Amino acid sequence: MRRLLVATLATALTLAATGAAAHAHRRAAPAPGAAGAGDTYYPDYGNGGYDVAHYDIRLRYTPATDRLTGTTTILATATQDLSRLNLDFLLDVSSVQVNNRPAGFAREGAHELVVTPARSITAGAAITIVVQYSGVPSSKAVDGFTAWERTADGALAVGEPEIAWWWYPSNDHPSDKATFDVSVSVPDGVEAISNGVQPRPPVRETLGYTRWSWRSLKPQATYLTFLTVGQYDVTTDTAADGTTVYNAYSQLLPADLRDAAQASVERTAEIVDWGSTVFGPYPFEARGGVVLPPGELGFALENQTRPIYSAGFFRRGSNPAVIVHENAHQWFGDSVSVRSWQHTWLNEGFASYAEWLWSEKTDEGTAQEIFDYLYATSPDDAPIWTTAPADPGVAQLFGDAVYDRGAMTLHQLRTAVGDEDFFEIVRTWTAQHRYGDATTEQFTALAEQISGKDLHALFQAWLYTPAKPVLAGAPASSARSANVPVAPKSWAQISRTHELLHR
Repeated sequence: MRRLLVATLATALTLAATGAAAHAHRRAAPAPGAAGAGDTYYPDYGNGGYDVAHYDIRLRYTPATDRLTGTTTILATATQDLSRLNLDFLLDVSSVQVNNRPAGFAREGAHELVVTPARSITAGAAITIVVQYSGVPSSKAVDGFTAWERTADGALAVGEPEIAWWWYPSNDHPSDKATFDVSVSVPDGVEAISNGVQPRPPVRETLGYTRWSWRSLKPQATYLTFLTVGQYDVTTDTAADGTTVYNAYSQLLPADLRDAAQASVERTAEIVDWGSTVFGPYPFEARGGVVLPPGELGFALENQTRPIYSAGFFRRGSNPAVIVHENAHQWFGDSVSVRSWQHTWLNEGFASYAEWLWSEKTDEGTAQEIFDYLYATSPDDAPIWTTAPADPGVAQLFGDAVYDRGAMTLHQLRTAVGDEDFFEIVRTWTAQHRYGDATTEQFTALAEQISGKDLHALFQAWLYTPAKPVLAGAPASSARSANVPVAPKSWAQISRTHELLHR
C-alpha cells in the first residue's frame, strides 16, 4: 500500500515535469520586435512588437543655436514577448530606461534606435520607455534629406511621411496612433505651437524661457504631430460645438499676405462646420491653422487639429480651397488613416474632392464641371493617367493621380450610385474607421455593400489601371479639342496646387 502510494506520487511528479517541459517548449523565447511596421512602400518605417498609447514630449529649444534637448516618455503595451524593441529616431541619446531600469541602446540603420531592456517583456505587459536626448536637428539627415527646417525666427518640425525622427523617438507609422502631450520651453517672446488644446497657459519657467504646453486628446499619427517655433500673432475662439479655434500668423508676413491669409484661415470654423454636415461629426477637440513666414516650406500639411500653410498659398489673394482641403483631411487621413502609405489616395482623393464639393456649395463650379475640365485638359500620357492611384509607387505618392484622379474616382462613384448612397458611403466610412486606419479594399467593399452594385469595373478602371479610362459615350481617343471646357472660377484660381506649391 505504501509502495503503491510512493509510485503513484513519483508518476504524478514525472507527468507534471513532462507537461511543464512541453509547455516551455511550446512558448517561444522572447524575440526582438520587428524593425519596421511592414509598410508596402516604407518597410522600415514604424516598428513591431508593441503598441503605443501615449507620448509625453518635454523639450527645450534655443532658436539661435538650433539646439534641442528633450525627454520623451512612451507608454505602450507589448504585443509579443520582447527581448528588445526599436524606435525611429535620429538625435543623440544619452540614456534610455524601460520600466524604471536602465536599458541598453544602439544605432542600427539610418533611423533605428535599438533598445534592449534589462529584463524581457511579456506579451500584454505595460511598457514605460523614457529617452533622454539632445542635438541640433537641422544637422541630421537621412539620404541627404533633413525634415527639420530652421526659419528666420525659429524652426519647423513639419513633414510627411516622416518628421518625428528629428525631434522625438516614436513608432513612426500611421497604423500606431497615440495621444500626446507636447511641452516646449523657448526663449521669452517666442511662441511654440503644436496640436490640440492648451492644458495651461504659457508659464515663465526660468529667467529668459517660457514653457508652452499642448495636449492631443484623440488618437494621433506621429507624422501629424508638429511643432513650430517663432513669433506669431494668435487669434482664439470657441466653435459652436465647443471646440477650441486657434489660428496663428507669422509676424513676418507682409500686410498683403497677412490679409489674404487671415481672410482664408479665419473661415476654418465655418468650413469645419460644413464638413460635419457632409462627412459626419468633426472628430477632434480643436481646430485652426498656422500660416508660416514667407519663403518657408512649399506646401500645406494637415497636422491634426491645426493644419499649417505656406504663405505662398495666399500670394494671389484669399484661398479658401486650401483651407477646405487641409480640414477635409481631419476626417480623411487624420481620423481615418492609411494602413499602408500605398493607400494615400484615400487621404488625398477625398481632400481634393472636398474642394469640388465646396465649389458646388459656393456656386463657383459643379463637381461635374471640374471633372470634365480635368478629363479634357490632361493629355493621355500625363502622369495622372499613367499612374494607378491605388498603387502609385513612391515616386508618384503625392502626384496628380493620387490627388486629382483620386477625386475623379470619387466623382465617378457618386455618378454611378447616386448622391444618397454616395454620401452614406462617405459618412459610414468615417464612422466605421474613426481614429483607426483602413485600406482601399475596405473602401471599395463598403461602396458595393451600401450601393448594392457591382463596382469592380469602375474601380478597376479608375484606381488600378495605369491608363486614361474611357467614359461611356466618349471616343476612345481623348486628345484635346477646340471644345475644351472652361475651368470653373474657383478651380482656375487654385490652379490645382492642392498642398504642394509649384508641384
